[in-house]
Amino acid sequence: MKITFTGKQDKLTPSQERKLAMAFARLSKLLERRGEKGAQVILTEERHLRHAEVRVNFYDHTLFGKSSAPDQFTAIMDAVEKVEKQALKLLEKKRELKRSKSPRKEEALAAAEAVEAVEEPAAGRRAKKAKKAAEPAELEAEELRPARVVRASARTNGKPMTLEEAMLAMEDGRDYLVYRDADTDRLQILIRRSDGAVDLVEA
Repeated sequence: MKITFTGKQDKLTPSQERKLAMAFARLSKLLERRGEKGAQVILTEERHLRHAEVRVNFYDHTLFGKSSAPDQFTAIMDAVEKVEKQALKLLEKKRELKRSKSPRKEEALAAAEAVEAVEEPAAGRRAKKAKKAAEPAELEAEELRPARVVRASARTNGKPMTLEEAMLAMEDGRDYLVYRDADTDRLQILIRRSDGAVDLVEA
């Protein structure tokens, strides 16, 4: 997920940078292969308040989180949390929709089996019936499987790296890499997706 910031950014402490990077990494993992194109963060300020808006494309929806706080870091973290909650609700609705359609799938399979039973021997019918009956159960088990949350500590080796050097370091098979960019001196995270592609999270 590529993060685009619009507006003046306050200077964050290294600890705040790590927390912010991990929050976006968690959001990117949640939206993996589900239509996200990137996150846009809009920063504004008004008197003693800092405002943060986070927008993310998700399926055919645009998730939106907005928050205000005395400091910019808290405002951004709250906005990201709101977007994450919206994504979880949308995923749950889609899972419920799939479950509601599963009885129709079973009826269609039963009708197909009835037609095949006229032409196939008894042994063949039993084999096909067992195979087809297992398919909806496997689908339902996959739909009900809860999302797996992986907590990781964000530690760097202290040496700034270019994006090319970081990509080379990912070739040893690791799933993610936290490093400080040599050009911008900002904390970056590379995350390997299940399809082999690599996401870049920019703090």
